[in-house]
Amino acid sequence: MATDFSTHQDLEKRWILTGVAAILVIVLIVPLAFFKSWQRINQQADQDIQKSPVFVGRETCKDCHRNEYEKWQNSHHDRAMDIADNSTVLGNFNDVTFIYNNITTRFFKKKGAFFVNTIGQDGKYSDFQITHTFGFYPLQQYLVPFDGGRMQCLSIAWDDIKKKWYALPNHTDDHTDWLHWTRQGQNWNGMCAECHSTNLKKGYDIKKDAFNTTWSEIDVSCEACHGPGFGHVTWAETPEMGRREVDNFNLVVRTRDMASKDFIQICARCHARRASIDDFSHDHKNIMDYMIPSLLTENLYYADGQILEEVYVYGSFMQSKMFLNDVNCSDCHDVHSQKLKIQGNDLCLSCHRADTYDTADHHFHKKMYQGKESKGDDCIQCHMPESIYMGIDKRADHSIRIPRPDLSQLHQTPNACNASGCHSDKPLEWTNDIMSKWYGKKKRPHFGETIALGRLGDVDALKNLISLSNDLLFPGIVRATSLSLLSAYPVSDSFTALETALSDPDALVRQAAITTINLLRFDKDAALIFPLLYDPVRAVRIQAALGVASIKNLKLTKEQKKVLDSAIKEYISTMEYSGDFPSGRYNLALMYHALGQTDKAIENYEQSIRIDNLFFPAKNNLAMLYNAKGKNDEAVKLFVQILKDRPQMYDIAYSLGLLLVEEKRYDQAEIYLQKAADGLPDRARIQYNLGLLLQFQRKDKAAEKALLKALSLEPDNFDFLFAMADHYLKKNQLGKTFLIAKKMIALSPDNKLGHDILQYAKALEQQRK
Repeated sequence: MATDFSTHQDLEKRWILTGVAAILVIVLIVPLAFFKSWQRINQQADQDIQKSPVFVGRETCKDCHRNEYEKWQNSHHDRAMDIADNSTVLGNFNDVTFIYNNITTRFFKKKGAFFVNTIGQDGKYSDFQITHTFGFYPLQQYLVPFDGGRMQCLSIAWDDIKKKWYALPNHTDDHTDWLHWTRQGQNWNGMCAECHSTNLKKGYDIKKDAFNTTWSEIDVSCEACHGPGFGHVTWAETPEMGRREVDNFNLVVRTRDMASKDFIQICARCHARRASIDDFSHDHKNIMDYMIPSLLTENLYYADGQILEEVYVYGSFMQSKMFLNDVNCSDCHDVHSQKLKIQGNDLCLSCHRADTYDTADHHFHKKMYQGKESKGDDCIQCHMPESIYMGIDKRADHSIRIPRPDLSQLHQTPNACNASGCHSDKPLEWTNDIMSKWYGKKKRPHFGETIALGRLGDVDALKNLISLSNDLLFPGIVRATSLSLLSAYPVSDSFTALETALSDPDALVRQAAITTINLLRFDKDAALIFPLLYDPVRAVRIQAALGVASIKNLKLTKEQKKVLDSAIKEYISTMEYSGDFPSGRYNLALMYHALGQTDKAIENYEQSIRIDNLFFPAKNNLAMLYNAKGKNDEAVKLFVQILKDRPQMYDIAYSLGLLLVEEKRYDQAEIYLQKAADGLPDRARIQYNLGLLLQFQRKDKAAEKALLKALSLEPDNFDFLFAMADHYLKKNQLGKTFLIAKKMIALSPDNKLGHDILQYAKALEQQRK
């Protein structure tokens, strides 16, 4: 019985264990099934995200990321744009008036809404309702809705420092001007929106000339930088045991464990002066798939790369040693609050040695001067001088440079010592003497010297521009700028440099190279340009498409034609995206002209001028097309309009002069050719054509002077020699004719023309005897 009893106990234990096991199995199987269900949901979610990224909004983020959310609140990103109400509007709308240029603007409220009474698009006073605010400090702007889905930015803004209304520097009272608040230069949809809201889609319809602009959040929120968050939220909400292995926490955008230059591109999409070529999408591989950063052009930057106009940091920072040494935005700025991480010199000393740089041996300034705190020992004051934009907004130059008053003296560039207000009362000579005493007379070469001369078209700059474009030690934006300046040097050395740059590792350099080739209109080699149709970067491909499309009698295989057609289609869709800008329509016209679709080219040039009636490139090209179609009167009107607005455009004066010669309006032609010759004295062909016209007008002395000028500039030009010989022959100046004819023979012994002139002159001499 004992055995039986023992057996019974054993059975009971086994039953109990089996029962426990069964319970455990039941308990465990449910969660495992639950986890597998979550995995299936996650996998399906990932597939859905790949098809259509889902934005979830900041309210979904804040519970897990409370610290980041609180930093972001009330930041410039948070308050980038908002609905206009009593909590967001900072300006005084208590029926106040602002008078500027004898125009009275009134700000008032009606039934709780905000209104402005001012000059509208028809040049008449009207009431306009303000629906949105734009920014908050140091200024706030206001948006007004118009037909066609447009929203326009008032160019009278609220100064939140002095608590008053003021006119922005680009304010104009001319309601026909592109910059008037009712016109495209102040249009929110195309000019501003993409960087003030999250997941913004411009929605421009070129056929309707209207907008359907949308966003997922009105301001710059979490997903503007991190990308659509649904995949990350789905992963985060999955119990840990059920989470799959994912990369980057299932976030679309990586913001850690990455190269500095890639990190900077996250910020650069907004903090760059640029041309947008597509709506921003977080799956773009390269920054130039959706924008083209502006180069160091004369209207935006000083020759040495310092900021002139508002350029939003990226183009400056790319020039800096910090950029080249992998410093990125988040090393100095808290990315959520946008505030500096540390105030004062301590920020710089987090990388730079205090015992080397924060000493009088380095900056030669005292902390106190005449009983006041000196700014001379402030790193930012010397290396990141500030400029004021939008009338009251101070922006620091992020090229982080050594002050160079010597360049100021040579090329009229600013420097921190004289321009900052510290020593603005001192002459440059004084500043340079002090700097030489402290740091020595020898100065490092600076690319600004080459850029300055290149902007002037100085002949001596060509060699250095080419050298600069090839030197990989210089920033890409500097090398690309040097290539763009080669457009003033249409010679074989320029083309060789541009050809080399087509295979540069930097997309900005490649894009600048093909753009300059297109501008110069060299006889292009399809084999040279065609490979760029396969370039991984959109901005390069579309410029290559324009270049290849303009090559006549091109023989392509079926596959090559398919590639070209695809690139042309991409170019056209890109420019239609930008069709709300005069430049977008202009670029469309260039392509249609290259494709031989002249009527479409004319239509888009006309639309470009409609958007901005001062956009002279479109007027110039349209005048050329009118001339080709025999509409010379219309062409002349366009050239005259350009010169009225821009009298220093001597190339236009030259084109107009030639057109008037064609029209046999010789007296008027002489005026414009003379204007061109005076304005461009080193352009031999202009002097030559002026000389021919003056000769025809029987103004012999003036003709001889112009022809001699042309010949002095190009002494081996056969056409110029012939014109000179012909002139002397007609004036019976046979001795001079002999000299010129002999030069022609020496230059081109096989050309019969020189021999004929010499023989004819000799025959005339014999007749005299």
